[in-house]
Amino acid sequence: MTTELVVLDLAGTTVADDGLVVRAFTAAIGAAGVSEEDSRFAGMLAHVHATMGQPKITVFRSLLPTEDLAQRANAEFERAYHVLVAAGECKPVPGAEEVIRGLRHGGVKVALTTGFAVATQQAILGALGWRGLADLALAPGDGLRGRPYPDLVLAAVLRLGITDVRHVAVAGDTPADVRTGLAAGARVVAGVLTGAGTRTELREAGATHVLGSVRDLPDALG
Repeated sequence: MTTELVVLDLAGTTVADDGLVVRAFTAAIGAAGVSEEDSRFAGMLAHVHATMGQPKITVFRSLLPTEDLAQRANAEFERAYHVLVAAGECKPVPGAEEVIRGLRHGGVKVALTTGFAVATQQAILGALGWRGLADLALAPGDGLRGRPYPDLVLAAVLRLGITDVRHVAVAGDTPADVRTGLAAGARVVAGVLTGAGTRTELREAGATHVLGSVRDLPDALG
């Protein structure tokens, strides 16, 4: 079956994370009054790992007792992550850009999605010189729910004029990415091992394929 659209995650899938999320989270949770020495920190960090791929504001709301603290932490997370990106610590996963260019050259549309806020997504794309690399870039907000809901994939389907969700492939490094692809009805829902998810976690989430890297995706599409 023809693939018309590939929806790719950013951090951990096409962009190397290298601990940036954890570093930004540490700054964020500190702004909400929880230091690394706090007895709550380890449990909160474990929750962040378990919810990788989901919107960060959703994660902070589940960790902190008030909306004010959640918003404060989210704002600090974005600020800290932007600082790391601006310092040149944001790198592409080897081969990711070539895969995206190759897919588009072959007539396949590509959308880049994320659990980060729009401003953070744009900072990453700008730092890598990736603005305009894909057909579309989407983030949660403006009525679009983040993962594991299907909204980002379905929005890409609608905006790019895809004829059938069965002509869609989704790839990401977390169980949340996998669940999003399945909920959207994508034919190929691939987990990649360059980010947060393990082979077992991705398989248990329902991935149709588990790949070493996004570089392996074109072969999986057949």
